[in-house]
Amino acid sequence: MRLRLVVLLALPIWILAFTVGFERAADAAPVVPRAPRLSPLDSGQQIYRTTCVACHGVNGAGAPQTTVGFTNPLPDFTDCNFASRETAADWYAIVRDGGPVRGFSRIMPAFRYLLTPRQIQNVVAYVHTFCSDRRWPRGEFNLPLALVTEKAFPEDELVLTGLAETRGPAAFENHLIYEKRFGTRDQIELDTPFGFRNRPDSSWLGGLGDISFTNKYVLFSSLRSGTILSGLAGIVLPTGSEALGLGSGVTTFEGALLGAQLLPHRSFLQYQGTIEIPTQLAIAPRAASWSAALGTSVPFTQITRLWSPMVEVTGSRDLVSGARAVWTVVPQMQVTLSALQHVRANIGVNVPVTERDQNHVQILAYLLWDTFDGPLTQFWHGWCPGCQH
Repeated sequence: MRLRLVVLLALPIWILAFTVGFERAADAAPVVPRAPRLSPLDSGQQIYRTTCVACHGVNGAGAPQTTVGFTNPLPDFTDCNFASRETAADWYAIVRDGGPVRGFSRIMPAFRYLLTPRQIQNVVAYVHTFCSDRRWPRGEFNLPLALVTEKAFPEDELVLTGLAETRGPAAFENHLIYEKRFGTRDQIELDTPFGFRNRPDSSWLGGLGDISFTNKYVLFSSLRSGTILSGLAGIVLPTGSEALGLGSGVTTFEGALLGAQLLPHRSFLQYQGTIEIPTQLAIAPRAASWSAALGTSVPFTQITRLWSPMVEVTGSRDLVSGARAVWTVVPQMQVTLSALQHVRANIGVNVPVTERDQNHVQILAYLLWDTFDGPLTQFWHGWCPGCQH
């Protein structure tokens, strides 16, 4: 009854946030109270050479420190590993509102009174041309991580997930996931699960789950079509405790196809299909699973905290004769916790649609740290002088 009450109270808030996200464009700029000093017809290159070249250099690698006199090093726009990871909306926010809006130094000024929204878009597009290697997927595909569906974009992240049962004996399942990107399109992932079970005598037992090691590779990405596709292959080792329900007792190979499609107004569709092949079919059958996540991201303030309502539909089935598919629905909400947006949290409810006698509602959550963007303890507070709050 308590869980139903929580869901009924949270559902209207989730629907409202999702609706607002479709109505507000992600690149919407604040009202500019002063007339721009540059012609709206100026190209991104002209704007860059007029307003940016003194600090960032003609080629985008940054002017020499002896010239600019700054203690902090300037970013290198020619470094594709750096320049390709963030969305154009994030670059737009920093040009418009200055470095402090994302927790960076004040040496990056705000250009909201000097440049029009169109001019900012033009100069951001020009800055992206300094990365000449088009094999790097653009940051627009670095979408909010759903609770079930994995991202197709390769990343450097550390994610701690949690699952709590709402019926039956108390139980918690967790995953510590380490992701490391290599080169233009590769990523390796180490997933270490662990869990806790409440025994009949009210004591708790904990143990390790089946550790998995996977490799992800981007097969295709096109910003023009807004599509990215990746393949994933890995192995799951029988390191978990079968007695606690944390292990399968058999080595399993897995493969998956991951994808995403960008939609208008910073909305998106992510999807995944996975097949698992155990080495001993007498212990565990082959299985398939699939999921899709529809969501949007809503920036409510200039110092952007992104709220990303999503809803996932998931399914799974053992690949044996007579087995039935199990379907669930997972409404959820991700929010950025830091001004830099490199620390995020997500919470949702896994609601079974079929096989409801065997499967119960579960609470799912995670805490994510983008380790490439910056240290965990920095860039939490943003500041936007002159913004209309």
